[in-house]
Amino acid sequence: MLPADPEATRQVQEWLAEEGYSLYGIEHDFRGADLAGGDFSGSWFTQADLAGVRLAGASFYRADLQSADLTGADLTGADLVRANLDGAVLRSARLDGADMVRASLYEVDASEASFRGTRIMGASLFDVDMRGADLTNAVLFQNTFEVTVDDSTVVRGLTGTVFGPITVFDGGSLRELAGAELEAWIGERGGQVEVIAPHRPRL
Repeated sequence: MLPADPEATRQVQEWLAEEGYSLYGIEHDFRGADLAGGDFSGSWFTQADLAGVRLAGASFYRADLQSADLTGADLTGADLVRANLDGAVLRSARLDGADMVRASLYEVDASEASFRGTRIMGASLFDVDMRGADLTNAVLFQNTFEVTVDDSTVVRGLTGTVFGPITVFDGGSLRELAGAELEAWIGERGGQVEVIAPHRPRL
């Protein structure tokens, strides 16, 4: 299924016709497309509109998705290794089982997104809104994890190691949790995460 937008359709057709083609989809509108399973390694989707697009199993290895709108997109099982998602909108997106090793997420709205079983390892998450997100059985490994959560954020089965702190939105107020407090907050909700101290450079 191709996008409704003619220019986006042209880009997809060129990608389909040429093996190894890096799609240049900057600021294009891909809504209505089904791009599941596609190899978009190294492609450019900067500021693209991918809201509601089916991208299950697609590869975005080292792709640029900066400021892309992925609201409600289906990224189940997608390869987002080293992808740039800075400024992207992942609101209500489904990233279950996705591989986000060393992905970059800065100022991202991931509220109510689903990360069930997602591998978020060695990734950088700065100022990421995860209120209402589902992190059931997600795996973390030495991530910068400066995210905002609330009581509706699900962390059951969440495991691994992170650098804190996180911000908890609670009844209109904000509180920052780090170290043992952060471990306890996650533990009370069924997760088991170790908060590690940032590496300090040797003098």
